[in-house]
Amino acid sequence: MSSEPVILVRDVEASVVPIGTKVTLQKGETAHITQSLGGSHTVVVNGNMFRIEGRDADALGLEVVQRKTGLGFGPVTQEQLEKEIWNQLRSCFDPEIPVNIVDLGLIYDCHVEPLAAANSYKVDVKMTLTAPGCGMGPVLQQDVQNKLISLELVDDVNVELVWEPQWNQGMMTEAAKLQLGLL
Repeated sequence: MSSEPVILVRDVEASVVPIGTKVTLQKGETAHITQSLGGSHTVVVNGNMFRIEGRDADALGLEVVQRKTGLGFGPVTQEQLEKEIWNQLRSCFDPEIPVNIVDLGLIYDCHVEPLAAANSYKVDVKMTLTAPGCGMGPVLQQDVQNKLISLELVDDVNVELVWEPQWNQGMMTEAAKLQLGLL
């Protein structure tokens, strides 16, 4: 991603990285985009790093892209839904690391179960963070929640942050390690 400066075209809510505090960046401020992955954007403004949600991309002068699911039309099996849930999880990124949370090894469990209503499912996710003190935890947790609840057949999502086992680099996929230069 280019770090060419962009001028914010409107006020926009952002999360301070890595503490997660919500702030408002002001119209006219200069931002350098450092990462645009999974529908969100990491920017540096006045030497500080922020995460801007994809729905607010227009504030950066970018097009707001609506994420499409791979479910298509017609009946969907639980297996197809589970595959799409994992695709959605792979679209979630830590704002400081250009690797999705699945390949980082942050997803410890994902359980899909049918609800009483026909074609309705509940998803329970257990995830962790690269560091227990990371303030972006609630932001990433909400990102997972939002992406999964946006799936048509998913009516209930529970995303739990867990700390056991403690995350370590050995939990990353080989592809993630290669991408980050750890191999």
